Amino acid sequence: MQKLALFLLKAFGWKLCIAPPPSKKYVLIGAPHTSNWDFVVGLLGLWGGRIRARFLGKKELFKPPLGFLMRALGGIPVDRSRRANLVDQVAEIFKREEEIAILITPEGTRGRAPYWRTGFYYMALKAGVPIALGYADYRRKEVGIGAYVYPTGDIRKDFALIREFYGDKTGLRPEKQGPIRIREEEGEGAETR
Repeated sequence: MQKLALFLLKAFGWKLCIAPPPSKKYVLIGAPHTSNWDFVVGLLGLWGGRIRARFLGKKELFKPPLGFLMRALGGIPVDRSRRANLVDQVAEIFKREEEIAILITPEGTRGRAPYWRTGFYYMALKAGVPIALGYADYRRKEVGIGAYVYPTGDIRKDFALIREFYGDKTGLRPEKQGPIRIREEEGEGAETR
């Protein structure tokens, strides 16, 4: 798969750039997320970089007949009805696994979102793992992981680093790129890209 992915990326004019991970465990975020093509480009980037990223899905999706396919694609079932919240469930997964990357799109939609969801941040913070800043930059035709941020607990400071990294990255549909900020009630206010 790696050779095929690298061939296809090159054939379509894309460059793969992956900064080596500082840890065998990390939360991988993917942004900007403005098109269904992000999945294809991102998947080729993951295969080309030999990164087996996993993703979260509600446990109901893992029942037959879809369950086999969901697991084969790297899905991890999570129970939304459990008293322990999703952040705690993911921290448990990180504790159990020797090597794992969990992929999350913080915008939560391909449309313009008013703020980023912060679950990825709190998952990484609770698990004590870095956040890998994955991207697909359509202007430069570059896909990869450009940097890693260790969450400090100061979400405003850490989001400033994340915002700075993504500041020059352009999605396929730039008009759908929302601001890189957190909800006002979490302290970020009106800061934007």
